[in-house]
Parts: sequence; C-alpha cells; structure tokens
Amino acid sequence: MPQEIWINLPVKDVEKSTAFFNEIGFQAVSVGNERAKLSIGQTAILLFPESAFEKFTGSKTADTSHSAEVIFSIGAESREEIDTFIQKVEFAGGSIFAKPSESDGWMYGAGFADLDGHRWNLLYMDESKMPKK
Repeated sequence: MPQEIWINLPVKDVEKSTAFFNEIGFQAVSVGNERAKLSIGQTAILLFPESAFEKFTGSKTADTSHSAEVIFSIGAESREEIDTFIQKVEFAGGSIFAKPSESDGWMYGAGFADLDGHRWNLLYMDESKMPKK
C-alpha cells in the first residue's frame, strides 16, 4: 500500500490563509466549512482552524511570533523564480525573514513567513556550480 503524508497546519483564519496561498501561486481549495487543502507538487498540507488542530493534537499550537515549529523548504527552478515568488509573498501580506541571496556560490534562496507566521524556504541549487567531491 502506498504511503502518503498529510501535513496538518493550524491557521487563525482558513479563508484568509486559502486566499494568501492562492495569491502566491499555490493551489489551495476549501474542503468543507472549516478546512482547506493546500497542494504543492505532490505534497498535501491541510489547513485547520487552531481550535480544531488543538483538539485533535491534544496540545496548544506554537506561538509563531516567538518560535518556529517547522520550516517548509521548496525547490525552485531558477533564481528569477525565487525573486518573483518573494514579490508575490510581499504583495499578498507575507513577511520576508531572509531576502533572496546567494550562498556558497551555488545556492540561491529566500525565506518568508505566511499570515500565521509559519516559515517557508525557497531554494534554487545550480548543480553545475556544486562542489565536486
């Protein structure tokens, strides 16, 4: 049987989060009244109201204004894709915690937080410039 992983993510407002993710180019659709499914490639992230998330996890949600509970890393096809994506995030109301920049001569990335403070990382790796072993 194929195994799938569904990531469950608490949000303050499912409708606003759904709109945000659609605005930055992800595919988010409402599922019922109080949740949404966010698709990024083959990965599904389910958006739940914080109260529902707390009920089925049996614990409080992390306060993302003081700590990070996870970072979602997404591969990009080019530096330009990252630059364009970060502009969309800023326009949609997200915050940038790491502006686009190069690292180690072969990686280019940026980091942003969504409306609920969950952290996301975009990374383009130029394999032609990767160090050889």
